[in-house]
Amino acid sequence: MRLEFLIIDPQNDFSDTPGAALPVPGASTDAVRLAALLERLGERIDAIHVTLDTHQLVDISHPVFWCDGAGQPPPPFTQIDVAAVENGLWRARQPQHQQRVLDYVRALRDNGRYTLTIWPPHCLVGTWGHNVIPVVAAALRHWEEQGLKRVNYVIKGHNPWTEHYSALQADVPDPADPGTQLNLDLLETLQQADLVALSGQALSHCVANTVHDIAAQVGPEQLHKLVLIEDTTSPVAGLEALAGEFMATMKQRGMRTARAADFLR
Repeated sequence: MRLEFLIIDPQNDFSDTPGAALPVPGASTDAVRLAALLERLGERIDAIHVTLDTHQLVDISHPVFWCDGAGQPPPPFTQIDVAAVENGLWRARQPQHQQRVLDYVRALRDNGRYTLTIWPPHCLVGTWGHNVIPVVAAALRHWEEQGLKRVNYVIKGHNPWTEHYSALQADVPDPADPGTQLNLDLLETLQQADLVALSGQALSHCVANTVHDIAAQVGPEQLHKLVLIEDTTSPVAGLEALAGEFMATMKQRGMRTARAADFLR
């Protein structure tokens, strides 16, 4: 049996520890359980894929990108929909980008994706927040040492023009940037696995979008290969309902779940 792990954004800025830019309640203990699972399964794991949310300060989902009529940036967690841009409530700080951001929020609406959310600047390249949570990083390194294998690190989110919750593709792929388009390499290797264990942060956003996109690509006959390790992932505070809807939908479609202590015992 070929066992692979797909771990979504297990980074410091999503941990619920002091200094995290976008803490997810429970993420630190999730990380401890995930690390213990990786250590227990060890060489039984054939491949590990780890996505890294990767941004710079100037990003369409960060406050500095936008301003109101008085030149003030939106506070974190502001929702910017089509009407807000069309009516001038929020506009691109650089006027030459106004049409592009209007096209973007319209595309989000038409694609059925989340309304644009302004997040605190997070997972900035070169910062502590971008790094993998230490307990998970240590377990990943041990796995590499044990089997002389390399973790497959997958960068997502670096394009400043689109959100990129899913590990497979950006919310609005940029035709000029292959990194925002469907990640066929990752998709194909996951399809070759007999079992794919899913973990990471946050359950309400990046994990949910990743699984939805995998399901859309592989078809219902392969969804039984996906096993969400349910006590190694948590939702953004206040958005537990989104996570619950995702779990209910995907279980109905064939995704399985397990607790870390019980998985493959």
